[in-house]
Amino acid sequence: MIYHGNRFTFRADADPERVEEALESLRNQGRTIPAVRSFVVGPDHGGEYDHGAVFVLADLDGYQEYLVHPAHLATDRVGLPLVDRFASFDITDDPDPGLAEKIAELHRRRYDGMPDIAALVAGLGEYRGSAAPGQHGERVRE
Repeated sequence: MIYHGNRFTFRADADPERVEEALESLRNQGRTIPAVRSFVVGPDHGGEYDHGAVFVLADLDGYQEYLVHPAHLATDRVGLPLVDRFASFDITDDPDPGLAEKIAELHRRRYDGMPDIAALVAGLGEYRGSAAPGQHGERVRE
């Protein structure tokens, strides 16, 4: 299993109605992407971010489906313009020592094939995660 998490803080000037639209779009991902086994979206308590989301995926095939699904892309396009700081991470029980690089490759392919999404991520004030595009550089942790 792969628990794909996101933690984020919206820009101080983000319109509250648009923020709620972005959060609802995240919830919609969990409801509509077939690869998502379960999910949670809500306030991030005890951390340095305002909100978070976790999507449970069975394997890399499910992760790929999640990344390119229209519901996920819609969230990126609605939500990322409102975000200042963003962290993406994965927790897994898969013993494959190369899994971090395989996940990073999924992200790289997505950014390479979807330049508008790569530009949105590159334009964030802070981004931490696999295969970070643009000014955030490559960050892969194993």
